[in-house]
Amino acid sequence: MKWFYVPLTCLFLVSCTSTGLKSPQASVDPIQVETLLKTSTSWDGQDLPPYPEGIPEVTILRITVAPGTALPNHQHPVMNAGVLLKGQILVKTEHGKSRQLNAGDSLSEVVNTWHFGSNNGDIPAEIIVVYAGIKGQPITVLEEGEAHTHD
Repeated sequence: MKWFYVPLTCLFLVSCTSTGLKSPQASVDPIQVETLLKTSTSWDGQDLPPYPEGIPEVTILRITVAPGTALPNHQHPVMNAGVLLKGQILVKTEHGKSRQLNAGDSLSEVVNTWHFGSNNGDIPAEIIVVYAGIKGQPITVLEEGEAHTHD
C-alpha cells in the first residue's frame, strides 16, 4: 500500500511544476544591477580632476587593514574609488575632514590631498579600490619618511 503513495506524490510534484507553482526565489530577477557610486566629486566635496593624458592603466587592489592599524599618510595623483567589503575604516585628510566607512559603503577618494585611513573596528577591514591611472605613473605617493606599501 505504501508504494501507491510514491507514484501519487511524484505525479503531484510534476503537476505543481508544470502548472507554474514556483517558490518565491524563482521570481527574483537573475541579473541585478546596483549603482554603488556615481559622482564627479571626491568624498570631501572637491571636484575630481580631468583625466590625464597618456596610456590608460586600470589597477584594482584588495587592501586588508588589521584592527587598530593606520595606513601611512599618502596621496593619489589619479582618481580612484573603493567599496568597503567588511569592517570599518575612518579616513582623515590633512585639512581635518573625515569620513567613517562601514561595510558596504563606497567612496570616491581624494586626489592630490594628503590623507590616511585607520581601522577603528575590531575585525580586519577589507576594501577593493579601483584606480584609473596612466601607465608609468604611481597610483599612491607616500609622505616623505613613510614606509612604501604598494605601487
